[in-house]
Amino acid sequence: VQLVESGGGLIQPGGSLRLSCAASGFTFSNYQMSWVRQAPGKGLEWVSSINTEGAKKYYIESVKGRFTISRSNAKNTLYLQMNNLKPEDTAVYYCNVDQYWGQGTQVTVSS
Repeated sequence: VQLVESGGGLIQPGGSLRLSCAASGFTFSNYQMSWVRQAPGKGLEWVSSINTEGAKKYYIESVKGRFTISRSNAKNTLYLQMNNLKPEDTAVYYCNVDQYWGQGTQVTVSS
């Protein structure tokens, strides 16, 4: 299993970023996928999940209305569209399936 995140960066408050997670080594369309983040000095925090077909999406309360999770089973790719970013969204964002994790992508929200 390989999960490769991309799309992070430094962004000003109120800005937007789109994270991607390219998956390989398993049948992507058979698995629920998740995004999890870790802020500096803090533990892992679940952010969002999406079911196999993309019809059911779940979010932590603090990102509802700002983040949108999606997937392309044709491209074996998971996405996280992040709008109206806040400094408290600063974290390393990880793609997760079962016990597998990507290397993470850093998102820094700062003016």
